[in-house]
Amino acid sequence: MPSDVEYSPVGEGLGMRDFWLYVWLRRAAVVSAHVTGVGLTLIISLLSRPGTSLFSWHPVCMSVAYCLCMTEGILLFTAEGSPFCVKSRKGKVRLHWLCQALVLVSAATGLGFMVASKNVSELPHLITWHSLLGSCTLAASILQAACGISVVFQKQLRLSSSPPRLKLYHATCGLVVYLLATVTVMSAMFSDWFQATVKGMSWWAFLLLPLFPALVVMNQITNAYLPRKKVTS
Repeated sequence: MPSDVEYSPVGEGLGMRDFWLYVWLRRAAVVSAHVTGVGLTLIISLLSRPGTSLFSWHPVCMSVAYCLCMTEGILLFTAEGSPFCVKSRKGKVRLHWLCQALVLVSAATGLGFMVASKNVSELPHLITWHSLLGSCTLAASILQAACGISVVFQKQLRLSSSPPRLKLYHATCGLVVYLLATVTVMSAMFSDWFQATVKGMSWWAFLLLPLFPALVVMNQITNAYLPRKKVTS
């Protein structure tokens, strides 16, 4: 049954959507989130010196998965500052699926390199907070992918929940996964490898950088899916 209830995005009821400063600040935030995600991926990849050891591929794959692909896969739905020229909703959904598939492939590859490195060095597994958080993040990513499949194939799976509710669940779970991935990336900054590579003020900058895309993603998802006050005519 169609609903006569409309929900206004954050700030729209206050007229902020028409306020040029608000629009430009939001656009600058989204563009900065893109730059931060790409920049973190490139810098971590350079610092890890891929090919020098089995472990060196682990930071590369994980940064590509979560700093780059997952960030871009979510931000491509923004109206401001998206680098993708695709305008249709269907095209953006397909790109989203591609990005999230790359997340799983890159994360699984990174996990494989880490396991192989530990086995060669005869070191124990899952003894640090970073490794535990990383395992939880990967498991949550797989569950989130299953949730996304339920959204697309809702009729074929004969799910009782309505499509809007499934999309809300998918977006909420996606936000949880992204925040968990952010905490995992930040915990990597406390590893012996990273602290031996980056020191001083640069280390603090790296520690705080992942928070910025997380805030932008959180704002985007809550604006799009969090119910607002009823709009009356």
